[in-house]
Amino acid sequence: MKTPIAIAVAASISGALLTSFSSQAGDLSDIQRAITDGTTNIMLRYRVEHVDQDGIDKEANASTLLTRLTYQSAEVAGFFTKIEFDDVTAIGNQNYNSTVNGNTQYPVVADPTGTEVNQAYLGYHQKGRTFFAGRQRINHDNQRFIGGVGWRQNEQTYDGYRVQYALSPELAVDYSYVYNVNRIFGDRSPSSDLGGNLHLFNASYGVAEGHKLTGFVYELDFDTALALATTTYGVNYDGKLGAFRLHAAYARQTETGDNPNEFAADYFAVDLSTQVAAMNLGIGYESLGSDNGIGFSTPLATLHKFQGFTDKFLGTPAQGANDLYVKASGKIGQVGLSAAWHTFESDVDNLDYGNELNLVANYPLAKNIGLLVKYAAYNAEDLASDTRKLWGMLTFKF
Repeated sequence: MKTPIAIAVAASISGALLTSFSSQAGDLSDIQRAITDGTTNIMLRYRVEHVDQDGIDKEANASTLLTRLTYQSAEVAGFFTKIEFDDVTAIGNQNYNSTVNGNTQYPVVADPTGTEVNQAYLGYHQKGRTFFAGRQRINHDNQRFIGGVGWRQNEQTYDGYRVQYALSPELAVDYSYVYNVNRIFGDRSPSSDLGGNLHLFNASYGVAEGHKLTGFVYELDFDTALALATTTYGVNYDGKLGAFRLHAAYARQTETGDNPNEFAADYFAVDLSTQVAAMNLGIGYESLGSDNGIGFSTPLATLHKFQGFTDKFLGTPAQGANDLYVKASGKIGQVGLSAAWHTFESDVDNLDYGNELNLVANYPLAKNIGLLVKYAAYNAEDLASDTRKLWGMLTFKF
């Protein structure tokens, strides 16, 4: 489970840190300086989430507080360490289904309570190379394939080893071997961990100023979630073409390991945006394809960022999922505003899944204090049920 593993990781990191500092720095005072010159940060995030979902009589009202304590040592002889604790507490009654509290009469709000070690790793940095060993946050690109699900109160983190190498100002390589994924559901959930042999490779190259290509290969050989065991390889392009910003991506996915299915599904996305006066306007299309009755899957993505905030596509339907959307964002004074409209359909069988409206407003109340209000409404056709969600969130950083 997550907490015992984290304790073992933290203990081993502490031992390795002392040994490494002693051999590399050669002086106990260097270790003391690494500790005393380190930085400590506290983040408090209070959130209210309301869910009204057709087919469930009761409406969910989740009131939760995330408290995060982070300590990072100073760097000595190239070595540093970080440890981060998260606590999620329900404020008031748990009138929501956290996935583990047994309140199944309410819609799901996947913010279970509990205290956990979110990160605990040893790092080493030298001449463009950085190595991490232990529990860590991993976010690749826009987090469409690998991310931390940072919107949820209990973040997704990774147990393993990572190396980042900047071979030149234009070319960077990022490889991780992960043996366990600590998911958002908490220690009490049977879905809390995804173990396996996971290889995450990502390389980016700045073709020219304002133009970047990224190639990636993700082999996810899970121990138990066999239907999610896949190999995915693909490429992203991000660049500026005149007054427009363009993101384009393509990927191919097949089964791997002990996955009992045979398939080869495609993913592609294009997002085009431009500034018009004080507004940023955009249009995009994303397709998660289907083959042999299997939809293209992204189980380690920050899924809340994609295909609408009501989270109706956390698992890709067997027929695949296509998302055509338009979006707009801007500011009125210090208030940031954004809106998006999504229409969803299947990749095969011509199913009309439905559509969704997303609205967001955020306002900096003071230095390091932010207020966010968010609304989402999913109108169902051939998938799921009508759902409306409303969030209010205050974030304090010290």
